[in-house]
Amino acid sequence: MDTDNRQQRGMFAVHLGLAANAVLAVLKTGIGIVGHSPALLADGINSTSDVAYGVVVSVFMRLSGKPADREHPYGHDRLESIAAVVIGAFVITTAISIFWSAIDNIYELYSGQSNFLGASRLALWIAGATVVVKIALALWTKRVGDQTRNTAVIALAADHRNDIFSALAATIGIIFGRMGFLWIDPLAGGLVSLIILKTGIEIIRQASADLMDTLPGKGLSRQITDLLHEVPGIEYIEDIHGHRFGPYLVVNITVGVAPDITVAEGDKIASRIEMILLHQIEFMRRVFVHYHPAALRPPQVATPVGTAP
Repeated sequence: MDTDNRQQRGMFAVHLGLAANAVLAVLKTGIGIVGHSPALLADGINSTSDVAYGVVVSVFMRLSGKPADREHPYGHDRLESIAAVVIGAFVITTAISIFWSAIDNIYELYSGQSNFLGASRLALWIAGATVVVKIALALWTKRVGDQTRNTAVIALAADHRNDIFSALAATIGIIFGRMGFLWIDPLAGGLVSLIILKTGIEIIRQASADLMDTLPGKGLSRQITDLLHEVPGIEYIEDIHGHRFGPYLVVNITVGVAPDITVAEGDKIASRIEMILLHQIEFMRRVFVHYHPAALRPPQVATPVGTAP
């Protein structure tokens, strides 16, 4: 997938989610107040928060598409991971707000300070419709995120998935509230907040791992080793270090070569390594190869590589 197409699909996913959340925020917050449903109101607050961070993410996504320049030679793709951290922070803040509101509503019910008599039928219909809309959004956004490897879009899909649980809990709470179990409505909002909190923490953990260069994993190291296994002239692979810039990879590799080859032959081996990895590993942006004479006994951390006869 080319960079422009990837950027366009990511931006469309963000804008579609932003538009859907804006409509849902108005409906759920308004109906939650008018229809006397604490759970739907809490879900409306969640959607309002979604709109706020959606605007921020849209700005970060647009900036991440800027080409590389002198100050940012690898591009601006890491802004996608920063956008994911922003999403996680908003999700956690929303979870705390919803939980506090639920506790307050339950206290008012048991202390007799609340005049809550159950939510309206309209509130039930809005909550149910939200479940359907969010299922469709979560599935579609997750597919776009997997295809583009956009950290921010993947985080957005996780938030849509959260909204399914939030709206489902609101629906169940409203149903039981209308049956006379008034405490279940605000309790549903409190349980939803815990699910939202867990997802927010996971989003920040994954985005922080990208920003902290938690690469390469065992899978990527094994893939690189397998691809270089039959490259003539490589005695062993000593080091593999990687960096992530958005979905893109930049890898530094140190290999041992025969001590009696010329500099030109060593350069030819390095160039072949670079071309293989750039063409065989998706989203590989740049490969730096360092080669040195192979020792009689390779380092303990080195991976022996079969050479051509």
